[in-house]
Amino acid sequence: MSLRPSGGLAARFFTAQVFVVAASLAAAVLVASWVGPQIFHDHLVMAGLVEHSTEMLHVEQAYRDTGLVTLAAALGTALACTLAVTVFLTRRLRQPLGTLTQAVKAMARGRDDSRVPELGAGTEVDELAEAFNTMADRLERTEHTRRRMLSDLAHEMRTPVSVLTVYVDALQDGVTHWDEATSQVMDEHLRRLTRLVEDINEVSRAEEGRLDLDRTEGPVAGLLDTAADTHREAFAAQGVTLQVRYDPAAGVVDVDRQRIGQILSNLLTNALRHTPPAGTVTLSTCAGPRRQVTISVEDSGSGIGAEHLPHLFERFYRGDTARDRDHGGSGIGLTISRVLAEAHGGTLTATSPGPGHGAVFTLELPTREKTGAGPKGLGPTALPNTPQGYRTGG
Repeated sequence: MSLRPSGGLAARFFTAQVFVVAASLAAAVLVASWVGPQIFHDHLVMAGLVEHSTEMLHVEQAYRDTGLVTLAAALGTALACTLAVTVFLTRRLRQPLGTLTQAVKAMARGRDDSRVPELGAGTEVDELAEAFNTMADRLERTEHTRRRMLSDLAHEMRTPVSVLTVYVDALQDGVTHWDEATSQVMDEHLRRLTRLVEDINEVSRAEEGRLDLDRTEGPVAGLLDTAADTHREAFAAQGVTLQVRYDPAAGVVDVDRQRIGQILSNLLTNALRHTPPAGTVTLSTCAGPRRQVTISVEDSGSGIGAEHLPHLFERFYRGDTARDRDHGGSGIGLTISRVLAEAHGGTLTATSPGPGHGAVFTLELPTREKTGAGPKGLGPTALPNTPQGYRTGG
C-alpha cells in the first residue's frame, strides 16, 4: 500500500510513529553510550580484571559492538512494525471514512436518502456514522415535508386562485360588476387561501418537531367545557344535539390547552358538518387503565367506509367525499389534529361501523394523576332534567 503525501492519514500515522521510534532510539543510544559502558567497566574491575588490560579492552569493545548491533536490529524492527501498524490502521480507517465521505458528498449533491451502513471501525467512527444517519434522517424528513407542502399548496390553491382570476378578469372587462354576491365569492376564496396556508404551515411545523407547546396542568373536564361552550350555538343553529359526558376519574392532564382546544374544535366541527338535523354528537371522557384519559367525539352522522379509515388523517385525502374540504374544511384539519395529539405524547384514532352509522374520533392523552374532576374542576354536574354526568346543548 502506497503512502499518501504529507497531510494524508497514512503519512500522518507513519510520521507520528517514526517520531516515537526516534525518541525511544535516542534514549536507548544515550543510555548505551554514556551510562552502560561505565557500569559494565565497574563490574569488570569488581570481577578482578586489571584496569586497561588487553582482556578488559576486548570485553568492553565486545559490549559496545553488541550494543550497536542490538540498537540497529531494534531500529529496523521498530521501523518495520511502524510501517505495518500504519498500513493496518490506515486500511481499517480509510475504508469506513471513505464510505462516510461518499455519503456526505452524495447528500451535498441532493441525495437525501444517503446513509452509512454499520462500519465496525471502532466506537468513535461508529458514533460519527450514527450521528450522520440521524442528521440525514432529519434532513430527509424536512425536505420531504417541504416538497409535500409545496405540492399541496400548488394543488389546493389552484381552485380558489382560478376563481379569483376569473372574477378579476370579469370585473376588468365589465362582464360583471362589484356587488354583494361578487364580494361574498371573493371573500370566501380569499379566506380559504389564508386558512389553507396557515393550516399547511401548522402541520409542517408539527411534523418537523418545531411546534412549541405551552403546557399547563388542568382537569380534563375543563377542556370539554370550553370546547362545548364554543360550539353550542353552532349546534343549536343546525338542530343537532350536543351532549357532554364526564368521567369523574378522568384526572388532570399537562397539555397546551389552546392546542387541545384546537383538536376538539376540529373534531366537533367535523362531526357537526356530517350530522343531519335532529342528530346527536356526544363529547365524552373516560379514564384509561394506564394513567391515560380518552376524549371521544361520537356522531350519528354519515359515517365512514372501512376503505377510507386508514387514510382519513392524510393530507387532502379525497376518498371520502362526505368529509372533504368542499363541505367547509381546509382538507387537513384531521391531519393537524393528529400531529398535535402526537406532539402531546397521545394518539388520535377514528372508527366507524360504516356509511350511515356515524363515526367516533378518540383522542388519548397521558394524565398526571387520577383524581375526580367535574366541569371546570368542580366535580361532575348536570343540567336540569338530564342524566347525572351529562350536559346537553343544541
